[in-house]
Amino acid sequence: MTAPATRMSAVMRRVDGVAPGSGLAKHQKMAISPFYMLRGSAGQFYQDLADAVIELPAALTLWPTTLVQGDCHVANFGFFSEQGSHGDCIVFAPNDFDDACYGHAGWDLLRYATSLVLAADHCQGVLSGDYPQAEALSERVCADDAEVTAALTAFFDAYEHTCERLVNGHIDYDHALDHFSKGHLLRKAFKKARRRRCGAKDFARKSSLAKAVDLAQMRFQSRPERFERLSEDDQIAVAAAFSPYVDDAILDVVRRLDAGTGSHNMQRYYLLVGPAAASTERDWLLCHIVEVKQQRPAAPLHAFPALHPGNRLNPAHLTAVCQRRMQRAPDLIVDEVAWRGAHWLVRSRHHARVGLDPEDLVCGKRAVAGGLSDYAHACGISLALAHGRGDRRSQQFEQAVVACMAKVRESLIDLSLEYARQLVSDWHWLRQQETTRTQGLPEL
Repeated sequence: MTAPATRMSAVMRRVDGVAPGSGLAKHQKMAISPFYMLRGSAGQFYQDLADAVIELPAALTLWPTTLVQGDCHVANFGFFSEQGSHGDCIVFAPNDFDDACYGHAGWDLLRYATSLVLAADHCQGVLSGDYPQAEALSERVCADDAEVTAALTAFFDAYEHTCERLVNGHIDYDHALDHFSKGHLLRKAFKKARRRRCGAKDFARKSSLAKAVDLAQMRFQSRPERFERLSEDDQIAVAAAFSPYVDDAILDVVRRLDAGTGSHNMQRYYLLVGPAAASTERDWLLCHIVEVKQQRPAAPLHAFPALHPGNRLNPAHLTAVCQRRMQRAPDLIVDEVAWRGAHWLVRSRHHARVGLDPEDLVCGKRAVAGGLSDYAHACGISLALAHGRGDRRSQQFEQAVVACMAKVRESLIDLSLEYARQLVSDWHWLRQQETTRTQGLPEL
């Protein structure tokens, strides 16, 4: 196996502009644990595939290409309101399309499965003291390796079964996970999201709008760690560039700081959009946040540049196309703009967005008593639906999945465990670079 210094340095320089150990905030976040490193290193995952550090079972590469999430991991699924902030139906589904493109569904399957293993490793490592930089956990009970393997099986089984149900006509592409029964691990988060819908009980306190905006003043809150105020000239320039793409007046603009792990160093702005004279509580229901984010090419495309002609779309256009097609009812505001020499994605922020952290999935009595498998099962269903929507004219993709998934399931589970071990080793190297920097020692 090629040493991490050789495998990883070139990719991190290309994606992030600096070498490991340079003090980049994104790299410091990745050094928390292997799970966080995976979240910030999608480019490395695809380079490892291209260099045969890991190899998908050959049968998966013969499936028809479809639209894939690109950065598929356990934290990129969650609850949100369909149609962005314009709807109130809450669903559980993939919620991040920044690295979406045309590709092999096996990429998403393997990356998700590896992330599930590392989410458990993260919690186990926090409890054992192996990851001291991570936040402490409130729970002391944690899923073990057998429960992780059961969750991997549940994920692949749900994915296959959903494709089979699509083929047999038992469900169609308008199916979505919009209900969770009592006792399900996701029930609490589902109810939380429903309370944050526009006009619902917690809308004025807990919605994405309420947590970012001083509603009494109709301007973004003063939070220097999160928002940066723009000069008057910059605010005018941003509003002028993006006002044609929103559905009302732009009331305020800020630069969003320190967002995400994989996109940690990409510029983004938040626009507060609503009636020009918004001032009353009734007006709050008409206001929402629109995110404008600088897009770079999807993570798979450097390693697989010629897989599909659709991937030649500019980065923001490709993301918009994928989100529109992979979601059942996509945001009403999803667009792309060329501005200041870059491509920018414009999309509404969901009022009711609710995600889950590794602790929510892996720790606690409910997670140990089958909850982790319940979560993986839900992800398998929603990912199969998103992949199936890549081509609604035929079911060739779903038929290919049904024909061979049973034959490759165990291989995929073994491969995800093997790659997770590789990433733990890679993380130790990355952590050493960051430690060397902070201690002021010569780099090893």
